This record gives sequence, C-alpha cells and structure tokens, in this order.
Amino acid sequence: QVQVVESGGGLVQPGGSLRLSCTASGSFLGISDMAWYRQAPGKQRELVAGITSRGSTNYADSRKDRFTISRDNAKNTVYLQMNTLKPEDTAVYYCNANIITIRNLRGHEYWGQGTQVTVSS
Repeated sequence: QVQVVESGGGLVQPGGSLRLSCTASGSFLGISDMAWYRQAPGKQRELVAGITSRGSTNYADSRKDRFTISRDNAKNTVYLQMNTLKPEDTAVYYCNANIITIRNLRGHEYWGQGTQVTVSS
C-alpha cells in the first residue's frame, strides 16, 4: 500500500517561514512528478509548485518569488520552503505525487491528507 504524508504546517506570523515536507512510503517502483497544491476556505484548490523527477521546477506566478520546491529522491521526499509568508497564504497544503507501481506501470496520482498553514498575527 502506498502512502503520501505531509508535515511541517502550523501557525506562523506574517513575514515568517515554514518548510513543508512530503514523503511517499510503501511498495512502489518509482516516483515521477511531485507537486504542492493548496486550498483556502471557500476557494478552489490551486497549484503552488511542481517538480519533475529530474529536478525541473515550475511555480505559480504569485508564489515563485517566495516559495522554493525541492526533492530528495533517495528519501522519496519533496519539500516546499515558504518565506515571507502572508495571511493570504493561509490554506491547507496538499502534496501530489505520481507514483509507479506494479499494478500501474504508467503511474498513478496519490494525494496526501494535507497540512494546515495559518499565517496570522
């Protein structure tokens, strides 16, 4: 069974920083793309940043100046470093990973349970 689990969320003051982590575990053959999404109350889920298996990254226009995505393939982990946080960054942050298994050799998307990020003074 494959699991994707996020951690690192919490309460932070405006201007502060957080680093989110997402780790895949279980029986699988590999991981291709990984990404971070977020969803604020009453709003659509939106892409924050993505990263390929080779390390190529992409960011939403409003996030790329403050957020950095990275990954450690040996640990099956993707990170999101968030700096200069603003109240509008408050949301549940979700990890998405395309994971290759024996049952699905072309990969399948797995979602984490989400981690709450609250930016407030």
